[in-house]
Amino acid sequence: MKHLKISAFDCPDAWFKTLNRIWYDGDIFPVGFGSEETETKKLNLTIEIEHPENRPLVSDKASCDFKYVQGYALEYLWCGEKQDDETYTYGSRLNHPINQIEEAIKRYAEEQKDRQVTMVIRLPTDIKKFDENNKKSEPPCLSIIDTEISDNKLHLTCYFRSWDAFGGLPANIAGLQLFNEAFVNEINEKSGLFLKTGKLIFHSKNCHIYQRQYNLIKELLEPKDNAKRMAKTFINQKSS
Repeated sequence: MKHLKISAFDCPDAWFKTLNRIWYDGDIFPVGFGSEETETKKLNLTIEIEHPENRPLVSDKASCDFKYVQGYALEYLWCGEKQDDETYTYGSRLNHPINQIEEAIKRYAEEQKDRQVTMVIRLPTDIKKFDENNKKSEPPCLSIIDTEISDNKLHLTCYFRSWDAFGGLPANIAGLQLFNEAFVNEINEKSGLFLKTGKLIFHSKNCHIYQRQYNLIKELLEPKDNAKRMAKTFINQKSS
């Protein structure tokens, strides 16, 4: 198992660097049980984003746009009321049975040196291979959102047990930045503080690309026509 760390300036930079490292350095991992049983390339990865607040939050090459990210942050992370066809959303887990977001805001409004403010999405029952209806278990990819205030900034450290680097990562990191911006605004309103958002740090034991995505990623990182060679040069420079 290879573990690598990526240091990125902003969210689009993190996405390109992640794809680049997995594509060239990733281990082949055939998935034997999960939502998609297929070949993948993967890394055990740590990503540190120094300025996640920088705009744009998503690359124009990503599979999502900013409008999608706004909906994702509001509907899937912050509020998260699940639809009839959903087992859960991250937000539904964060808000029930205890509203962890509201409790975290209250704690930081009272004490900024609190180091216990960790929001948990995964449940103990997620360890079961099949749920109570005998359906294949689909535990949340995002398991933990940990928080800390340092230098008047609120930093998030998040753990993904499994992470689709091509299709999921751009929306996830951009959405969590919007989540953090809303989180900071709520703390400031309740406390009179002037906190800002800080770093986003991610850990994932299995940050991967699927075999069905190989051609898309190859074209993105290794463009064939001459007009796109400059983009390849920029990507390689960012990875150095």
